[in-house]
Amino acid sequence: MTHKKPDPVDIHVGSRVRLRRTLLGISQSTLGDKLSVTFQQVQKYERGANRIGSSRLYRIAEALDVPVAFFFDDMPEEITGKAPSGPSMSNVTVKDMRLLHELSELSDIQQKAVLNVIRAIKAGSGE
Repeated sequence: MTHKKPDPVDIHVGSRVRLRRTLLGISQSTLGDKLSVTFQQVQKYERGANRIGSSRLYRIAEALDVPVAFFFDDMPEEITGKAPSGPSMSNVTVKDMRLLHELSELSDIQQKAVLNVIRAIKAGSGE
């Protein structure tokens, strides 16, 4: 029996599902419950082993509070065959995304205070 290798697009979309899920701190089981599927099915989606149909992708986007386009963002040139057209987040890690998420939940005054602290730290380090 030959096993077909997952399509690179399915792998990319699955990795974006995993990125957003972990950013929100949601377990595979919790996401599965929201979608009425098992956590094993969520695992398969995240690995790209199982393709995500359009209606399911729409439901995943709702559950993870992102537009459907999020799952196709930053698709590597090897997959698309064309160079990225705008700013890329391909070097952004889950830690970076968590930090951005936490910052986005702060008030404007709190964000400015954090920015001032960062600037003071950079100035003190000679950068």
